[in-house]
Amino acid sequence: MQLGQLNWLDYVIIGIIAISVLISLVRGFVREALSLITWAVAFLVAFNFSHDLSLLFSGHIKSASASYALAFAILFLVTLLIGAVVNYLLSTLVKKTGLSGTDRVFGMILGGVRGVLVVAVLILLAGFTTLPKETAWQHSVLLPHFQSCVTWLEQFIPDALDFITGQ
Repeated sequence: MQLGQLNWLDYVIIGIIAISVLISLVRGFVREALSLITWAVAFLVAFNFSHDLSLLFSGHIKSASASYALAFAILFLVTLLIGAVVNYLLSTLVKKTGLSGTDRVFGMILGGVRGVLVVAVLILLAGFTTLPKETAWQHSVLLPHFQSCVTWLEQFIPDALDFITGQ
């Protein structure tokens, strides 16, 4: 692969991964991992308990969907806030123990993995559009290297749809 063979799509892929790696290098593994876990937990808490909390709002809000949305937002944001406090405390502990160099190296690795997954998800979603028919897509040097990751992600689509629809 030569640099001259890359097209704009390849540069976007490189940019997404590089930005993810740099952010994780600056933030470190502990902060990045806890952030990802916090977002996932916040979604799960909000998804699983919004209905129960929305019942408390039913006397004040006429629309069931509005009370559900408010409950979801409250649970999501409160969970994110709690996660941010825990993240701050653990990150401070890592700095005080002198592991910040190691933390940053592992953060870079996590950032690279996250960048690859973000690119794979974007490729998967772009597959539902007309973008794969574009010349840049067909002549991309890097795109074929992500196909196995996209194929791996595709197996989760039915389960994810069942989870979202509650079936």
